[in-house]
Amino acid sequence: MDTDPLRHRPDALLLDFGGVVFQTRKRPEGRSDAARHLHEFLARAGHHVDPALLRGSLDAGLAALKDWKNAAGRRRTPAELDHRTIWTDFLASDLDDRARELLAGSAADLLADMSPLISEHEVRPGVRDLLAAAQTLGVRVGIVSNAHSGRSHRRILHEAGLEHRFGVQVYSDEVGIRKPHPEMIALAARALGTVPARCWYVGDTQDRDVVAGRRAGAGAVVLTRHHHTDHPPYPVREHADAVLDTPEGLVTPLLHSLPDEPAHRGDAPAAPGAVPAQAARQAPEAGEPATPLSGDPAEPGSATTRGVPGALLLDQGGVIAHSTATPDAQRDFARSLAARLDRVGYAATTDTVLSLVLAGRDRYRAWKAAHPSGGPIPEITPRRFWSDMVGRDLPSRARSFLLAESSELTLEYARSKSHAVMRSGVREVLEFCAERGVPVGIVSNTVCGRAVREELDRFGILHLVSAHVYSDELGLRKPDPATVRAATTALGVAAADCWFVGDKPWRDTAAARRAGVGVPVIVRGGSAADDQISSAQDGPAELRPAHVIDEMGELLGLWTEAPVPSGT
Repeated sequence: MDTDPLRHRPDALLLDFGGVVFQTRKRPEGRSDAARHLHEFLARAGHHVDPALLRGSLDAGLAALKDWKNAAGRRRTPAELDHRTIWTDFLASDLDDRARELLAGSAADLLADMSPLISEHEVRPGVRDLLAAAQTLGVRVGIVSNAHSGRSHRRILHEAGLEHRFGVQVYSDEVGIRKPHPEMIALAARALGTVPARCWYVGDTQDRDVVAGRRAGAGAVVLTRHHHTDHPPYPVREHADAVLDTPEGLVTPLLHSLPDEPAHRGDAPAAPGAVPAQAARQAPEAGEPATPLSGDPAEPGSATTRGVPGALLLDQGGVIAHSTATPDAQRDFARSLAARLDRVGYAATTDTVLSLVLAGRDRYRAWKAAHPSGGPIPEITPRRFWSDMVGRDLPSRARSFLLAESSELTLEYARSKSHAVMRSGVREVLEFCAERGVPVGIVSNTVCGRAVREELDRFGILHLVSAHVYSDELGLRKPDPATVRAATTALGVAAADCWFVGDKPWRDTAAARRAGVGVPVIVRGGSAADDQISSAQDGPAELRPAHVIDEMGELLGLWTEAPVPSGT
């Protein structure tokens, strides 16, 4: 055994986020501010919950989460909690069904909002010097961190001006596993073109970081002292190679480390004890139900097809907006991704990356077409899309990078693939609903709910929508009725009192009927051709809409006595 692991210069330096790159401090009023934020969020949906009750729920949930994290640290290969579960089973478990579903429907957004409210983040002493030393020596750098909101961490890193110092960022909520799972470290190493044995891993906890580093076979494991470094929740057998007060103490050892010929490069096998990437990808995906969902489709006419609805549910694409492909923006995205791949040592041209993305898109479309419509209908996760569909034929290191960055790549891809324009009549319909206290929810199959929210904000109608249910966040896609039920629960209404407007009978009307929606409506001009809509009108009850309209403004004519012309 080498008596001084820090003598050998690493190929890559892998850093934890909190306790290594950033010093974190709890804000004294943080939880109360977070409770007020949740109160305002729920109030926008017409659901008023006492901030004191929300604060108590947060306190209890965060205490339970701490216990869960300590227990997970004893497991060999722990999975991370998905965002919905954090709200439904921990932070909001003692709230009523409506509040839980409203919070769960925007789970990722709310977790990202809460992090800066609860804690302050400051770059630790020596971090900038350490990153500069790594750049000078040609040592690649990555983040490996347990996080309930990798999105928030990425934002903090960007605001600190450090984003481009890191070739890859691996966050537990984005990859679905958490330290001490050794695959967290192995994934980052592969993405940076090396193996754990040729990496230094720097963390701040004994029970998660030291154990993860040892299980992954990291070349050196270092601790920088933070809140819990010297007080693990239980005895830990493994020990770090060095324990430093701050990252500043690692600058000199790195600068004095000796380069040598790497034993492995590129797609070398993982270190002993590391779980293979394929095994990690095949783990159960968050949001997949364990048992089939039941529910017979409602017959047409089960509720009145006239009059103001109890709630309005809308699809997004084809209903709220028309989209036009933007090839130039797609090429810009491909150029940016090629540059990022090059930064971690995988050379690729813009044309090559664009071809990979388009091929992945086509595989995804084929997957959707081939997937049966009965029983639970899972949505593919960003991790599977980027690693298994876009990166299917790439070397392991490139697939690992795509998997680790899948959450951000999905947002950037969604922004680039098309430009959306709001359909006529949408604003008038939403304002009509707001004036009469009719809650509105969106139920949409989408690759990125975050991008949809951005789009609604750009249209100036985000504040008019109370509940959001997106397939990539729920883990299920229409025509699974669970998508619609999640929205009706969040809005606190019975499905029979709702109208649901979609543009595809085989998905939207079917989901609405299966969930018991009173009035399913199809609007022309979306994805379905007129002959497909006509066939549905004459087809099985499950696909038969109560109304077919040409423009969204026609809803107002159906709800009021005076007819409203198309194209309002």
